[in-house]
Amino acid sequence: MEYSTNSHGDYSAIKKEIWKVTLILSLLTIIELVFGFWIYAQPTMGEGLKWTLKGLIIILMLSKAFYIVAYFMHLKHELRTFIMTIILPLISFVWIIFAFLYDGNSFKDLRNGFDRHHKAQSKVKAVKPAATHNNTKKQEHGH
Repeated sequence: MEYSTNSHGDYSAIKKEIWKVTLILSLLTIIELVFGFWIYAQPTMGEGLKWTLKGLIIILMLSKAFYIVAYFMHLKHELRTFIMTIILPLISFVWIIFAFLYDGNSFKDLRNGFDRHHKAQSKVKAVKPAATHNNTKKQEHGH
């Protein structure tokens, strides 16, 4: 059996698949832009709707990332175990980034919201220092 790379049937199927993926990515991008400009154009928009649109934009971005990884990195046609060796470390890395950001933000909030010296300084009045031995000697000798 002879292997040929000049198969016109395969070329048209691949070309059709690339156009399909390009169209899907373009539509997802256009929808993201519409949502983003809608948020920007409506400053009086309610917070709930704004967060919903931002969540939809994130979901659309993740679906675009899926298509890019699946088709342009050729992972769609790979074995499932090979895909998992790439995807699971990536998901772990993203989780670590979010965990560190959350932990750092909570540390910042605790540090800024708690002053351990505040109560002690506000309740204790400063006591006028007593005259020292050197000051009393100077006053006796007139210096």
